[in-house]
Amino acid sequence: MTTKVESLENLLRQNAPVVIAYSGGVDSAYLLAVAHRTLGDQMLGIIADSPSLPRQALADALELARQIGIPVEVIRTDEMQDQNYTENPINRCYFCKAELFQKLDTLARERKFKAIAYGENADDMQMIRPGRQAATEFSIIAPLRDAGLSKSEIRAESHHLGLPTADAPAQPCLSSRIPHGTPVTIDALTMIEKGEAWVRSLGFRVFRVRHIVEGEGLFLARVQISPDEMNHLEPIQASLIKGLSAIGYHSVEIDPAGYRALA
Repeated sequence: MTTKVESLENLLRQNAPVVIAYSGGVDSAYLLAVAHRTLGDQMLGIIADSPSLPRQALADALELARQIGIPVEVIRTDEMQDQNYTENPINRCYFCKAELFQKLDTLARERKFKAIAYGENADDMQMIRPGRQAATEFSIIAPLRDAGLSKSEIRAESHHLGLPTADAPAQPCLSSRIPHGTPVTIDALTMIEKGEAWVRSLGFRVFRVRHIVEGEGLFLARVQISPDEMNHLEPIQASLIKGLSAIGYHSVEIDPAGYRALA
C-alpha cells in the first residue's frame, strides 16, 4: 500500500496544478484529501451541481471539504438540457460526464490548471463505464486507477486519514434509479430524492427507490433494501409505504431479493 500511495502522490505532483472532480463519494473524497495533502494550494476541488444530485449529498460533500480545510467550488452542469441525456439511453452517463468535463476543461484552461483528475479506481476497469469514454476524450487523468488502488484499499486508506466516507455506501446519481429508456425528468428526480430521504429517515442505510412509470401519472416505487437490513423492514413496512404514497407513488413494491449493487 505504501508503494501505491507514493505512486498516487507522484502522479499528482507530475500533473500539478490540478482540478479534482469531487462528488463527496468514497473515491473522490480520498483523491481530494491526498491531493490537498500533497499539493497544498496547487489543487482545487470542483463539485458539479444538477437536479440529479440530492441536496443532502451536496451539503454533506461541502461540509466534509470544510471540515478538512480543502477548497471546493460548486459549478452548475446542464445535462438536463441535453436530449441525449434525458432520453436515458444505456450510455446516459457518457453525456453527463461529457457535460461535466467540458465545464471543467473550460475552467482549467481559464485558470491555468495543468490537468483535471477524477476518481476512477482500479476496480472500475472491470466494469463498463460510459463516462470513461468522455474522460478519454477530454484527457482527464485517473490517478487512483493508475496507482493501482482498489476500492477496498481506498476505503482502508480513508480510514487511516480519518475520512467519514471510508464506510459510506455507494451513491450514484438519482437518474440511475430510472430504467433506461424511461425519460429523466425533474419531477421524477424530485420524487426519487424525496422517496429515498424518507426511506433513509426510517433508519435504512443501503437501498434504492427505483422509479417505474406505469402509465400517465402512475408511478411505482420499487424499493430495494440491502439483505443485511431486510430484517428491520417488517415493523415499519406500513409506514414506509404510507410515506412513499404521500410523495406521489400510486403503488409501492418491496423487492424480496433486496438491493443488488448495480447502480
